[in-house]
Amino acid sequence: MKTNSTFSKSIIIILVLISSVNILIGQSTSSRPTMAVADIDANETYPGSNQRSLSEIARLEMERIEAYELMDRYDMNYISQKDDVNISGCFSKICLTEIGKQLKVDYVLTGSVITVGKNIYTTFKVLNVKSGIIEKSKSNEFLNIPEEVKSMIRITLNDLFAIPNEQELLVKLTKKNDFDNSINNPYQLKLRSDGPRMGFTVFEGALASRLKENQATGGFDAQPVMFQFGYQFEKQYLNEGNFQALFEFIPMITGLDQGLFIPSLTLMNGLRNNKNGWEFAFGPTVSLVSKARGFYSPENGKWTLANDSIAAPAGVAVFDRLDSRGEVAYQPGFVFAFGKTFKSGRLNIPVNGYLIPNRDGMRIGLSVGFNAKDRYALNGSKIK
Repeated sequence: MKTNSTFSKSIIIILVLISSVNILIGQSTSSRPTMAVADIDANETYPGSNQRSLSEIARLEMERIEAYELMDRYDMNYISQKDDVNISGCFSKICLTEIGKQLKVDYVLTGSVITVGKNIYTTFKVLNVKSGIIEKSKSNEFLNIPEEVKSMIRITLNDLFAIPNEQELLVKLTKKNDFDNSINNPYQLKLRSDGPRMGFTVFEGALASRLKENQATGGFDAQPVMFQFGYQFEKQYLNEGNFQALFEFIPMITGLDQGLFIPSLTLMNGLRNNKNGWEFAFGPTVSLVSKARGFYSPENGKWTLANDSIAAPAGVAVFDRLDSRGEVAYQPGFVFAFGKTFKSGRLNIPVNGYLIPNRDGMRIGLSVGFNAKDRYALNGSKIK
């Protein structure tokens, strides 16, 4: 009997402790000031939202912040119908104060999401119902990206309550000339970025020696460092996350400063980082150069043209090589490029280094250009 009595007392003590904890938790929760979220004013219907849904977005964000005990919207609707209180379309301080008193809350949150020209302005205010005074207020200006209204509301409410925002998202929603990405350019499937390119290329190894040789022996009497210029046609056919997928078509002319005319065409695929502009690309290139068929003489090791009157000795290889006395031929290669795009307003300034490996020597170079993006909608029309 004594054991049963002790067990019963233990159970009672545990129940009392649990009840006390629940009471303390309830008091802690109820100690927060109460708040009702009123309608959010808007002059447009944003994708997937209206005044009611904007208000719900604000309510969810306020629940995340946990600064107030929020009144449930179903309770608000019930009181509105029961006491014949119209809580819709109320934005003035006088109206909000009256509604706050009827709803018996300490504070009312109100705000607006307004589109003006090429920007969206978000404003949120916290009204003290008892004093009728706006205690907190914050306004932000964003790019006109209606699909990102939810993020704009979050950023503004974070600012209102001194909560740090994600800086990368903030930049993409506020900086007009930030690198294009799926946030600040949600409509475009393709972004076009064309412009001139210029720079220089350096030949190394046997290629450099051949260029410096005298024309009498098939050389070019040229320095192995040449200026080049051309035009870059670029399309960004994927634009997601932190990267853009690129396709580039680059016609180029090399060697005019050395009295040579060496045209080339290059096709490249690559990736560019949306955050910092670093990029890399690779692809085939084809140049038109002067080549001749010949062989190295086994007697003196000199390059000798092979023709109807001169034939290679038995067992000596005959092949094509660079020769100013020859005919125009294709010279294929493969380009590896890397670099960074700098921005100045809408102007993009790409700076790229590249290398083209070859069995006769390496080509390396540096090119600089400039361009401004043309934006195309999904229907193919150009966006100004």
